Amino acid sequence: MSASRLSWTLSRLMRRIWFRASLFSLGAVVTALLAAVVSPAIPPSASSKIGADAVDNILGIIAASMLGVTTFSLGAMVSAFSAATSNVTPRASRLVVEDPTTQNALAAFLGSFLFALVGIVAISAGFYDEAGRVVLFAVTIGVIVLIVVTLVRWIDHLSTLGRVTETTAQVEQAAAAAMRDRRDNPFLGAACWRDAASGPPEGTTPVFASEIGYVQHVDMAALAEVADETDGRVFVAALPGVFVDPSRPVAWLAGLGEDAAEHVRAAFAIDDVRSFDQDPRFGLCVLSEIGSRALSPGINDPGTAIDVIGRGVRTLAIWAEGRPDAEPEFPRVFAPSIEPDDLFDDLFNGIARDGAGVVEVGVRLQKAFRTLEGIGDGRFASAARRHSRLALERAGTALKIEDDLRRLRAAAEA
Repeated sequence: MSASRLSWTLSRLMRRIWFRASLFSLGAVVTALLAAVVSPAIPPSASSKIGADAVDNILGIIAASMLGVTTFSLGAMVSAFSAATSNVTPRASRLVVEDPTTQNALAAFLGSFLFALVGIVAISAGFYDEAGRVVLFAVTIGVIVLIVVTLVRWIDHLSTLGRVTETTAQVEQAAAAAMRDRRDNPFLGAACWRDAASGPPEGTTPVFASEIGYVQHVDMAALAEVADETDGRVFVAALPGVFVDPSRPVAWLAGLGEDAAEHVRAAFAIDDVRSFDQDPRFGLCVLSEIGSRALSPGINDPGTAIDVIGRGVRTLAIWAEGRPDAEPEFPRVFAPSIEPDDLFDDLFNGIARDGAGVVEVGVRLQKAFRTLEGIGDGRFASAARRHSRLALERAGTALKIEDDLRRLRAAAEA
């Protein structure tokens, strides 16, 4: 496994809710047991000054209260998860589950409960002497401070957890991070495959996917290693976010034997759903879903759609900054670029369609296209003008009042 795949795997693992809870719990158990090891360094006079028996009652209170707080926090997280699924989009619910503040709170509460429980069991078993109880008392005070700080942050976080605005902001942050990474590394370290749209290069052999699903990660380092062994070339046909099946090539090989196909296939991580990692288009798609749902008759919230448009413009502006083509890290691997037209389609098609009958949304769209036309290269401006025209045509079939159409045309002409 290359460093790139290992880093990606560890990143996914660290975002799982059980990971931090396990670390906190393990740390709590080890800390409670280490008190007996550190006890020889405590002077005997300290035991008489500090009531060593006081720690028993404190641990009992922590154990009883933290169990209830952990249960309540899990209920709050599930409620926020359900709210994000029903009010925003199911694709955004993963970000709620991976929210670091929520995971830290749950991990701290569960770790504190286990610390107190292990401490009570160890005391009952006579594991600590008088000096050990003093150490345990000092550590317990630190745990209490941790609980108080975590509770204050958790209470403040509960006021926004699962709300539409907060969840939309989380989606924007994830989309912007993926967009920024791809802007800085547009071909994921490979060389640019400029004529990818015209089909595979002559003399190449395809490598087909072994699974049906979405490409989540492409290990360019592994592909480069395969290409370097035989002085061949690898052309990546499926970037992260592409839906593949056994009939669709994920890559094309030039100058490589059949035995290399299996190694190339293993470099593509495929799963049932798309991921924000390495896939900036997915973040734009999720933003578009949020805007479209807000414009549905059952919700009728054009303000959220307008907010999504602004967030989408900020995200696209990251890509528009562009970066000059740097020397590829893997010159024997070639990958296509992301086209501005695809980015605009991902973000604006759904909102323009569902908001065609809302003049406020239409005007905001035209202002967004005007902003995007002035940044980036010529392809960016062309995509902005095309979508401005399409949005105006859609609104022309949905708006019945001439004054609304006049406002929209004026915004488009600007």
